[in-house]
Amino acid sequence: MKPAASGFTEEQFREACAELQQPALAGADWQLLVETLGISIYRLLDQESGLYEYKVFGVLEDCSPALLADVYMDLDYRKQWDQYVKELYERDCNGETVVYWEVKYPFPMSNRDYVYIRQRQELDVEGRKIHVVLAQSTSVPQLPERPGVIRVKRYKQSLAIESDGKMGSKVFMYYFDNPGGQIPSWLINWAAKNGVPNFLKDMAKACQNYLKRT
Repeated sequence: MKPAASGFTEEQFREACAELQQPALAGADWQLLVETLGISIYRLLDQESGLYEYKVFGVLEDCSPALLADVYMDLDYRKQWDQYVKELYERDCNGETVVYWEVKYPFPMSNRDYVYIRQRQELDVEGRKIHVVLAQSTSVPQLPERPGVIRVKRYKQSLAIESDGKMGSKVFMYYFDNPGGQIPSWLINWAAKNGVPNFLKDMAKACQNYLKRT
């Protein structure tokens, strides 16, 4: 399969699209973790790390797919509405756009930071217009690890968005990261169970405010 720009393949984009129509939960031990606010979250144990991968399905009302994708991609705006962002910016590294993201963690835990590549595409799948954003961790010498901040070296996220047939968006998100350090598993699970729905709710609210800015 021919790689797209930034190291992603067309197949990866197509796989994210396919989850919107037919969630790929069979054939693996995906467990329903929580259903809340119109969002369903499933998890699968990653044997290597002992942590979970997550798949999220749901509908965000009153937020169109194009607007939702724009808000998701707008890093400067995210610094205004995401209270956990300490630093977030793009940097050109050897001709490739790389994102640096430092996340605030509660005391006494150390903050985490991410260095990753991402790409957005709009696909036409049998007449359905789908916005897809893929992201995965990378390593570049221009953005070395910092003292007192733990670098997240395994991070992967997929986001696929299409119209819900009304004024909102049907959303699929895949998410995995290994935050490192000595964080107890119950806390990681709690953060996923509560943080993901809250993040999507905050992003939906950010969509409404985004429209007011323009």
